[in-house]
Amino acid sequence: MKKIILFCCVLLIVSCKSKKAVVEKDTTTENITLLKLTDAEILKKKRADDLGTRLLETCNVSRFRGFSTNEATDKVRKNATKEKISAVCQKINQRNGRFLGINIIEISYNKKTSEYNFRYNIDYEKKLYKRELFVTINAENKVSAISTKEVTPKPL
Repeated sequence: MKKIILFCCVLLIVSCKSKKAVVEKDTTTENITLLKLTDAEILKKKRADDLGTRLLETCNVSRFRGFSTNEATDKVRKNATKEKISAVCQKINQRNGRFLGINIIEISYNKKTSEYNFRYNIDYEKKLYKRELFVTINAENKVSAISTKEVTPKPL
């Protein structure tokens, strides 16, 4: 019995010494600010709306008009090829139907990179699957990232 108690005490002491308090400061949330929908620069909001709608309209009309050097960064223009967009559109059209429009959900501003991140709800004919559009506008008023994502519904 003494051996068991001694063993438990040693185990307790060893386990207490091995635990260290780890306190890390999360710096990512300090740099990002959520803005009111009316607080964002009108020019940046209009650019995000126009390019996001133009990209999603491609799925309805099957014609993609590429982004110019004034509208998007080189990285976005290289990734937005007709082949990639048509492949994505084919999948989206099967699951969601025709694109109807976008509604802005939130705008955030990253102080560190001076980028505005716009998040939109995408309306489709079929309401089974919810999708969102994410558009990032940099300090030069160019789209530096654009993507869509299927969002899982939140439980009630």
